Amino acid sequence: MKAILITLFALVLSACSSPNIELYKSNKPEFILSEFFNGELSAHGVLKNRSGEVIRYFNARLKGSWVEGKGTLEEWFVFDDGEEHQRVWKLVPNDRGSYDATANDVNGTAEAKFAGNALFMKYELQVPYDGDIISVMVDDRMYLVDKNVVINESVMSKFGVDVGYITLTIVKKSQD
Repeated sequence: MKAILITLFALVLSACSSPNIELYKSNKPEFILSEFFNGELSAHGVLKNRSGEVIRYFNARLKGSWVEGKGTLEEWFVFDDGEEHQRVWKLVPNDRGSYDATANDVNGTAEAKFAGNALFMKYELQVPYDGDIISVMVDDRMYLVDKNVVINESVMSKFGVDVGYITLTIVKKSQD
């Protein structure tokens, strides 16, 4: 009986785990951070609460630049209620074949992992909430669907419980 309970518990835990990025290693086009996040981009998305109800909309202007393999990604967000926010990511290649990523509203360092057309990154984000600042964990999943478009899905959690979801599209502006 004990072995059955342990097996059931393991199955429940594995059902809750997220997919491994290596599942996408054969997918094309290949997501090369310094190519996609270089130059002018725009982003358009929605924020959903834990029930899945859309509670905010936003648009953002992004600008990526690279010097000697190190990147800077500036993001200027405008929300449907007029709130504005800026985030600046610093991206540095590491010896694991990924990038270390830091930002002005992120606690610590995130690791941006790549495989095929996918980029996964987890980090602790500081967000304004009810007149205060709270920390939430963000699990970002980005998928390059063509050379100029990324679909990004993010799950935000607090104390291991999902509290919000972000879906956005990032579009690279034509370099013509």
